[in-house]
Amino acid sequence: MTAVFEDIDAWRAERLAQITAGLTLGFVPTMGSLHEGHLSLVRRSRQENERTLVSIFVNPTQFDDPADLARYPSALDEDLRELRTVGAEFVLLPRAEDLYADGYRYHVTEDQYSRELEGAHRPGHFDGVLTVVLKLLLIAQPERAYFGEKDWQQLTLVRGMAHAFFLTTEIVGCPTVRETDGLALSSRNHHLLPAQRARAALFRDALARSASAEDAIEALRASGFAVDYVEDHERRRLGAVRLGGVRLIDNVPLGD
Repeated sequence: MTAVFEDIDAWRAERLAQITAGLTLGFVPTMGSLHEGHLSLVRRSRQENERTLVSIFVNPTQFDDPADLARYPSALDEDLRELRTVGAEFVLLPRAEDLYADGYRYHVTEDQYSRELEGAHRPGHFDGVLTVVLKLLLIAQPERAYFGEKDWQQLTLVRGMAHAFFLTTEIVGCPTVRETDGLALSSRNHHLLPAQRARAALFRDALARSASAEDAIEALRASGFAVDYVEDHERRRLGAVRLGGVRLIDNVPLGD
């Protein structure tokens, strides 16, 4: 059975009872519209913890484009059914007015890596991400929190924040889940038109097979993608592209 909490104080009382009973907790923060990538994080958490909490919250402070926030997909009833199916014990549905009772006056800023790649194209994005993740980690009080490697820059920044602020939660990165043709699963994929969806699989191929980031950019542009960036960072090649109005991100490890 999955218990749903909307009230933060009610959840914190539940978590205190778990801690008193010595129960470990894994936490999966999401923005909903769940797919197999999210569910794989829940399964991993259930393997490694005695209880699992999933949050669903479309975080307004990480959107630099109001139109992008407005069209972000939502499917709460379906999400809850999926979470019951995979056995998540708890779901947290926080309200924006509770998480941001201060009006977002207080927030977390990382002023180096967060300004590159995604940060260069989405000003303020990672301030919103890091702020909400810190709030949710403090509310959830988990032993472990699970994040997908598809959002590699986000994962790196969350790990850095946890270390910088002496958080006791272990930040666990989990492999990207892909379609059979290699496209990374994303809540935004359903916005792709059929012809765009067929082309989208070329994104990962260009990142993985090109000899350099510059070659990957050329290959992607030749295939009809608008390229925001492709860059190599610490043995990882990261990229962001657009097909029509849909923005996709991905990354692949680089060989020795």
